[in-house]
Amino acid sequence: MEAQAILGLVNYVNDDFVEIVDRIIAGNGRVIITGIGKSAIIAQKIAATFNSTGTPASFMHASDAVHGDLGMIRTEDIIICISKSGNTPEIKVLTPLLKRSGNLLIGMVGQLDSVLAKQADLILNTTVDKEACPNNLAPTTSTTAQLAMGDALAMSLLHARNFDSADFARFHPGGSLGKKLYLKVSELAERNLKPSISANSPVKDVIIAISKNRLGAVVVTDRNHILGIITDGDIRRMLEKYSSLDGVTAKDIMNKNPKTVEKDILAASAIEIIRRFNITQLLVTNADKYYGIVHLHDLLQEGLI
Repeated sequence: MEAQAILGLVNYVNDDFVEIVDRIIAGNGRVIITGIGKSAIIAQKIAATFNSTGTPASFMHASDAVHGDLGMIRTEDIIICISKSGNTPEIKVLTPLLKRSGNLLIGMVGQLDSVLAKQADLILNTTVDKEACPNNLAPTTSTTAQLAMGDALAMSLLHARNFDSADFARFHPGGSLGKKLYLKVSELAERNLKPSISANSPVKDVIIAISKNRLGAVVVTDRNHILGIITDGDIRRMLEKYSSLDGVTAKDIMNKNPKTVEKDILAASAIEIIRRFNITQLLVTNADKYYGIVHLHDLLQEGLI
């Protein structure tokens, strides 16, 4: 029933919806979102989504509004009032007060003959046939519709503002989500040792280098240019291949085509490369020169995987 209700909203994305987007984009104030009961909880979520996607917004509880919180509204603000019926006692009291302030009033409402719908300048229609509650009482289908309409409005505003992943990262610096948007491989590589050996290094030196750095690999370089990589897996394959290790050097056992990335790419992109090629180390370069190593464990520790 809730899925059907969301699909039904497609018919309500109309000229009012478009004008609401245009008015919010053109405005200089915030979007004040208010409601009562379960609609108030939806209003809080929509306000949070607006803020995180480039549209300044504030939540105002409808009950608190008539006890002083109306003072938060400025003349340039746009108000979205959310109510299924549009006829609750709080909404009936609040609506004329909001109209008196002269702000643009948008009603997200499920009854178009309600007090809110008649007083609103523009309407976001969230009409549903009935609640998923078997008694048709508990807000379920109606709040799902409100949430979906709020998300549709937020995403339309995001698109209209050309709000991209870089903008999103500025507002989400914390947690794994933020890290995926701003953490670069260079920051991870700088925390690790930068093991390297020459192409002519004997096997003993190769093994010692791998053991010391705890990255499971060592890079073969020539004047900081990458020639190849030797992993602990390459060491195992070497033991299977050679009956004697006399004269075996790094260049004989190295992988000459290691996977590399430039230091400024996002760690999230490195994850995709590591997964695609089923590897645990990724070499980081700076203008084609060896910069460092990112290990699968680095990404795990950051909570990116």
